[in-house]
Amino acid sequence: MQQFNNWNYPVQGQVWLRSAVLVFVVLMLGACATAPKGQAYDPIEKVNRATFTFNDYFDRAILSPLSEGYVALVSENGRTMVSNFFDNATYLDTILNDFLQGKGQQGVSDIGRFAVNSTIGVFGLADPATNFGLVQHDEDFGQTLGVWGFGPGAYVVVPVYGPNTVRDLPDLATSALTSAVFWSGFFLAPEVTIPLAVLSAADLRSRASNSIRFVNESAIDPYVFTREAWVQHRSYLIFDGNLPLTDADFSDEGFDD
Repeated sequence: MQQFNNWNYPVQGQVWLRSAVLVFVVLMLGACATAPKGQAYDPIEKVNRATFTFNDYFDRAILSPLSEGYVALVSENGRTMVSNFFDNATYLDTILNDFLQGKGQQGVSDIGRFAVNSTIGVFGLADPATNFGLVQHDEDFGQTLGVWGFGPGAYVVVPVYGPNTVRDLPDLATSALTSAVFWSGFFLAPEVTIPLAVLSAADLRSRASNSIRFVNESAIDPYVFTREAWVQHRSYLIFDGNLPLTDADFSDEGFDD
């Protein structure tokens, strides 16, 4: 492995910079490009596959053991309370995007849900809002851009985070800026915020355990399976389950005369 003291920045640094610019340009062009219906647009598949492999190693080495330890030490009821807490702490992102998408009635309902769970539910540890008929929704800025007519653009795998598209990348910022956990870092000591971040990672990984296990055990090509499933799921969320009809839906094939 090349050491830092042998790094020739004037030459190799320029190569790295040019490569980064090239990837950025490809992604931006991908935002305007289209893929065959039902398929993801993946112009940097080699880079994405390398990142996917890194994420898989990172998961096996760190996140999976963290999740297994968390599940072993915390009861199911305790894990439910943790999940409720983090869902509530990040729910302002859903409320904001309710209104950005023009879903005023849903936004008002979600404000009520957040208020009830933050008070009666003790900072979201419990979920009395559901019992009150205040349904939980899932909205983010990527979905908002989709509702506004922006196409997904290029598919991109983000280190550690995982599947994404050019359209959904801005949500990495908006979801953080609307998270109570993020803002707590400015007011609470690291002794509190670091364990909180670790607990959040353990909670998210434990929720995804069954899906990850299914992909690893069933998919011939886990990368392609994850890519296509993720892109289709995002479309499902953008259209609230009411996916638009395609030409194939009007085909006479498969129908009797």
